[in-house]
Order: sequence, then structure tokens, then C-alpha cells
Amino acid sequence: MKVLFSCGGTGGHINPAIAIADTLKQKDKSFEALFVGAENGMEGTLVPKSGYDIKFVKVRGFKRKLSLSNIDAAIKAVTSVHAAKKIIKKFAPDVVVGTGGYASWAAVKAAAKLGIPTVIHEQNAYPGVTTRRLSRYAKKVCISFEESKKYFDENVLEKITITGNPVKPEINTTDRKKSREELGLGDEVYIVSFGGSLGAEKVNEFVFHMLGSFVKGNDKVRALHATGKGGNEKYGAIAASTGLNKAPNIEIREYIYDMHRQLAAADIVICRAGAITIAENCCMGKASILIPSPNVTDDHQYKNAKVLADAGAALLLKESETDGKVLTDTVRELVVNKEKRNAMSAAAKARAMSNAAEVIADIVIKESKKA
Repeated sequence: MKVLFSCGGTGGHINPAIAIADTLKQKDKSFEALFVGAENGMEGTLVPKSGYDIKFVKVRGFKRKLSLSNIDAAIKAVTSVHAAKKIIKKFAPDVVVGTGGYASWAAVKAAAKLGIPTVIHEQNAYPGVTTRRLSRYAKKVCISFEESKKYFDENVLEKITITGNPVKPEINTTDRKKSREELGLGDEVYIVSFGGSLGAEKVNEFVFHMLGSFVKGNDKVRALHATGKGGNEKYGAIAASTGLNKAPNIEIREYIYDMHRQLAAADIVICRAGAITIAENCCMGKASILIPSPNVTDDHQYKNAKVLADAGAALLLKESETDGKVLTDTVRELVVNKEKRNAMSAAAKARAMSNAAEVIADIVIKESKKA
């Protein structure tokens, strides 16, 4: 079985595609994959690291305001489909899978024109423009939230399957008790916070206030915070000047490499509201405080977070309405109120779709047999 994957832009589009490919590889020994991405995108690094080949097409996104760059984007929207056709004809896949990003437009549209079955996957509660436009060409549309259905045209609904978001296998297999023992945790409430690999200035600012005013010197709480690459120097200096770096119950890192273990051990998670982050929190049943990034297309992180908040699985703090004190008060309440944490944990777990990669892989296999 040969499958061409198209994804790009952010890890939130790329990692689901890799997870689906890995699952297909386990299911079918004859499986062969090729990825198509955008030049200079993260996929150029992440995909080869995962052991898969990748080809590139020239695409760029449209600006939401009048811009000369939109002329170039429009030209590339056409020429990239032609380029993708050449790649598809040479690879001859049974199915083409698109998981978002501008490169998905080129490959899925080209495959549809060539009569090759296509499957697309949307990670966010509010489907992106690319997903909505491609839904008319795709044979199957996989979504991660029930709430997403209302954004699609009525003639697309029969193609839709709710699958959830694929997560790394260790998210579903890491044991909480063992992880806490490995980290030397006893009865303390363990708080894990991060703003993404590059960091988020406001998340760092709010969390550092909380660490200094509530966690430092509090033997009932332990905390781990990742500043991200962008905040490492600044907040490393702040930690040194305030003594947070010497507090025995506080650990500050640039990045959390053992995220599966830290999440498994955590009682409270503070983070942005990317679709994959939310999926991991749900699979592990974590009570979370979500601070959505306001700097993303269509404010989709807010919409992701609201779905969980409405279900009682998370607390939603809008960045523009939050400061260090607000976060501190919110954390304090959760630390004290174990029943509320447990209820949020159960609500998160109820929304988990831990077998998403397998469900999508089975859909791809079914479509390949129709080819």
C-alpha cells in the first residue's frame, strides 16, 4: 500500500500525519509513504527525522488584508497543484492524506483531479480554510470535535467521521504512579506549565508571578515550567534574580523533553490550547488551565479551549483578561479543591479519543482498497 501525506506549517499539522503513517506501517508490512510539504516549513525537519521521505511544492498563505503577497499566493495556489500532480504521478499512491497547511491544498486537489481517493483530517474545533475548501473534493473528512460539523456545507456531512486527534503512543501508555515515583513526588500537587517550544511571553509572565507568589516556599506544591526557546534567557535571569531557580519545589527548563512522563505525573496543566496539546491532556485525563494564543488564524485556540471549558474539562483564561494574580488565584483554587480537579480530570478523559490514529489508518486502508 502506497500513501502520500501532505501537511505543513506547524507541528499541529505535521505530527498527526506522522502518527497516522506510523500506525499504517504497523498494520501493513508493505506500506510505503511519501510526504509533500512546503519549502522552508517545519515538515522539512520533522518528517525526515521520523524516517520518511518528503518532496516540496512552492506555496504560501493568503493575508487577511489587501497585500501584494496575495498575488504571489494566488499564483502558487495554481502552480503548486501542477507540481503536486507530477509528484503524485511518479509515486502513484493508492490514497492521498491531507492533515492541513497550505501544502495540503496542492496535493489533495491534485489527487482529486487525478481520480485518486483522498482523506483529510482537521485538528481544530474550528476547521481551517484549507480543510473547508478541500472537503468538497475529499472522499472522507476526519474531524476531532463534534462541534466542528456545523462549519461544513450540508453536502459534505455524509463524508465526515469524528476520529479525534492522533497522539504519540506513549501518551496512552505512560503510568501515572510510576511517573510520580520516578520524579520523586509524594502527596504534593504537581503543576506542569508551558507555552510551546518557542515559548509564550504572556504565559511565562503569568506563570512566573504564580511561582513566586504561591509555589515558592509552599511544601504542598511542586511545579515544572518550560520557558521555551524565546523566553529562556530572559526568564532564566528573572529566576536567578528572584531565587526561583534555587527553590527546591520549582524546576525551570527551556523545554520539556519527557512530556509524556511529566503529563502523566501532573495534577494541573497550564498551557496554550493547540489541538494536539488538548488531545494529550484529554487522553491523560488532566485538569487544565488553558490560555489560548490570540495570535492564531480564526482564533482557533480559543474555540478549542471553549469546547473543553464548556464540558467542564478545563478552565479558560483569555490572555487579554488575565494577569499573574488571576492565574495565581485560579491555580490556588484548584490546588485546594481536589474534588474539582477530579471532576475536571474525569470530564477530560470522557472527551478523549485515544485510538484516533488507528481509526484514521483504518479509513485510509478502506479507501486504498477502492483505488
